[in-house]
Parts: sequence; structure tokens; C-alpha cells
Amino acid sequence: MEGGPRGKQWGERRTLLPEQEGELQRLIVEKMPDQLKLTFALWTRGAVKELILSRYRIDMPIRTVGEYLKRWGFTPQKPTKKAYEQKPAAVEAWLKESYPEIARRAKEEDAEIHWGDETGVRSNCQVGRSYSPAGKTPVQNVPGSRFSINMISTVTNQGKVRFMLYRDTMKAQLLIRFLARLIRDTGKRKIFLILDNLKVHHANKVRDWVDRRKEQIELFFLPAYSPELNPDEYLNGDLKNQLHARRPARNRDELESKVRGAMMRIQGRPARVASYFRHPKIAYAA
Repeated sequence: MEGGPRGKQWGERRTLLPEQEGELQRLIVEKMPDQLKLTFALWTRGAVKELILSRYRIDMPIRTVGEYLKRWGFTPQKPTKKAYEQKPAAVEAWLKESYPEIARRAKEEDAEIHWGDETGVRSNCQVGRSYSPAGKTPVQNVPGSRFSINMISTVTNQGKVRFMLYRDTMKAQLLIRFLARLIRDTGKRKIFLILDNLKVHHANKVRDWVDRRKEQIELFFLPAYSPELNPDEYLNGDLKNQLHARRPARNRDELESKVRGAMMRIQGRPARVASYFRHPKIAYAA
């Protein structure tokens, strides 16, 4: 009997050729299904099955599709959302030109860069999962009425957090009140505050108020539809994760107390806040 390698060889009993596998992996990483004119919004096993059929005329069983995905190390994940309206050129200009210039000026003028954002916490936004015997969905008691509390906050890459809670809609006078507190808190050091393009941030009253205090504060604005570039978004996510892990509030006063308590805990952990800046999307601001 002649000797030779035993066992299954590369590609044996596989439907796809190695180069086809490589192309599929690249397409799934670089594109979404709608960009390839498929009928799916996200990459599911069904979407990959349709891609294989349209690309190679191979009608692969859905279970086999799953085996390929597992072999490639692909797992189902929640996608990061990006607005269609976002302009890649504007984002690139922000990363390569606008923000480096802000950082240069901040160093030159000994200014402190703050990133600001607003968020709302609702009584009915409790999310997450709870262990329970199979087939028995857990029941969570929640208030029948709906209520909410709003917050405006800023973070720095040194881990400083400043926040203000409010119950009404964010308007120019309310924003000015927060800016005044921010200036008082920072003392003699100038603030460079980076915000998104919410309409109130560009209000005439706000602009005029800031213009009269140019030695104390300047406002800068992120590219439109680019929340992933704002480190303060990660503070908002941290806050909500902490709230969701605890018993739901029964009324607005209790919700406000819970939000304030969670924010004060976060505020007392600057290293935790500074760690937000390790995320690849905002590492440019670290």
C-alpha cells in the first residue's frame, strides 16, 4: 500500500473554492447587503445565502451557510448605525484638519477641550435580559405612566464630567445657563466646547452670548450626522447601562434621583471616563 497524507484536505467536501470564500468574507466586511442590491438590510444567514446564489449560482442550504460563517469566525453583532446623510469628506476633514487645529490651539492657549451632548432617559426604556427557566418568560413590573428626565453633559479626555439635569425641552436660555455653569466651574481656564449640530446650539441668543465671552469659551461643531465621533455619546451609553441594571423608577422624581446618583458615581471615576477615548471611533481625541 502506498503511503500519503490521510484525512480531509483543504477544500475537500466544501462547496466554495478558497478564492470564493475570500471574496465573500471581504464583501461582508466592507459592504452591507443593500449596497450589493440584495433584499436584506443586515448580514444574516439568509442574506449570505442570497449573495452566494447571486454571485456563484450556488443554492447553498442555510445550515451550510451558518457553518461557513462559523468557520470564518463571523458572529452576529449589533451594527453601528451611520446616517445616510453623513458626508465622508466632511468626516475626513474633521479628523485630519479641523480637530487637529482645535487641539493645537487648545495646547497653545492652555484651553480645556470639552465634548458636549444632550440625552433623555425614559421610564419605559428598560432593556436587557433576565435568566428564567426555558419557556417561562420573566415578568418585570414597571410603572403604567411614562415620564422622562433630560440631561446635558460634557466630558474631557482627562476624565472630567460636568452635567445638568432638566425636565423641559432644550432651549437657548437653558443651554446658556449650562454654559455659564461650565465657565464658573472651570475658573480662569478657557473652554473649547465641541457640540453636534442640534438647532439650539446654533441659536442667535447662544452665539451672541458666547461672542461676548470669547476669552472664556468658544464653540466648535462636529460634522453633521456623526454622533459616533462624539465621546460624550459613550458617557450617555454608560449612564443608561447602569440605570438598566437597576430596579425601574416609579415616578419622575425617583428617575431624576437615580440619574443624578449614577452620574455622580461616573463623575467620581475619571479613569473610567477617560477609557471611553480608547474606542477606535474616538481615539483621535484621546
